[in-house]
Amino acid sequence: MSSSKPVVVGVDGSDAASTAVVWAARTAVARKLPLLLVSVVHVPAYYYSEPYLVRGYGDDLKNAGRAHLDSAAVLAREAVDDAGLEIDTKLHEGRIAEVLLQYAPGASMIALGSRGLGEFSGALLGSVARAVASHSTTPVAVVRGRTLDGHAPTEGPVVVGIDGSEISAAATKVAFQEASARNAQLVAVNVWSDVSVQPSLGATEDDPHWSAIQAAEEAVLSEQLAGLIEQYPDVPVQRVVRRDRPVRVLSEFSEQAQLLVVGSRGRGGFRGMLLGSTSAALMSTADCPVLIVRPAETS
Repeated sequence: MSSSKPVVVGVDGSDAASTAVVWAARTAVARKLPLLLVSVVHVPAYYYSEPYLVRGYGDDLKNAGRAHLDSAAVLAREAVDDAGLEIDTKLHEGRIAEVLLQYAPGASMIALGSRGLGEFSGALLGSVARAVASHSTTPVAVVRGRTLDGHAPTEGPVVVGIDGSEISAAATKVAFQEASARNAQLVAVNVWSDVSVQPSLGATEDDPHWSAIQAAEEAVLSEQLAGLIEQYPDVPVQRVVRRDRPVRVLSEFSEQAQLLVVGSRGRGGFRGMLLGSTSAALMSTADCPVLIVRPAETS
C-alpha cells in the first residue's frame, strides 16, 4: 500500500455501501490517494456457547465478507476506469465502528453509506455512521442524498458551513482541498440567527442591531477565508451570509452541491459534545454527501 494516507471505506454489500465505494474511489483518484476497502464480520456472543456454531457461522460470515470486498474492488475500478487507482482490502472480525475508528489516525478520510446491512429500513442514519462520525480523528464522509444511476453527484459546488469556530476553520481548509481536487466552486456559507432581530418582533433589515450583526458575521466569514483564498487561487469562492437556521440553509444548498463540509460542532455547541446538532441533522437530511470534520485535538 502507498505511504499516502488512504481513503477508507466501509463495505458490507448493501446498496448504500456500494454508493459509498464509488464515491470514495472517485475521491481517491481526485485526491491522488490510495483506496482501502474494509469489511467487518461480527459473530454474536451467544454463538460462542457452541464451538461448532462459531466455526460454521464465522466461516460463512468471513466468506461473505471476502465476497463483498471482491465485488467492491471491481466496482471501484469500474467507477474510475481503473485510472491507476491503488486498492487494498482488509477483512476483520469485530464491531465495525470500533474497527473503522482504528484506521482513523492513518486515513485521509473514512467514507460510509448512510446506513448498511443490519440497520432498520426506516432509519435515516445508521448507528455505525453516527458512531464513527462522533469519534473519528479524521474527516468522515456520510455518502447520502440524491443519486444518478445509483451514484452520488459529481457536479455542483462544494459547500462549507462557516461560523468562526476553531472546528469551522478546520472544515474550511478541508473544503478548499476538496474543491480544488474536484475543480469545483466553493460556496462559503455563514448562517446566523438572533432572536432579538427576528422580524416577528418588529425588527427589519434596516434595524441597527440587525445590520451590526450582519456586518460582524460578514467579517467572520472573511477572516475564516483569509489565507486559504491565496493558497487555493484555482478555487472560485461564493460568499453567503444569511440570517436563518443553519440546517435549513445548508440543506437547501446541498440540493445543488456535490459535497457539503461541516465541522463536528459549531460555536454554540458544548465543548464536550461529540457531534453538534447541525452536523447530526445534516447527516440525516442533506441531499448530497456530507463530510464531517473533527480536529484530532477535540476527540
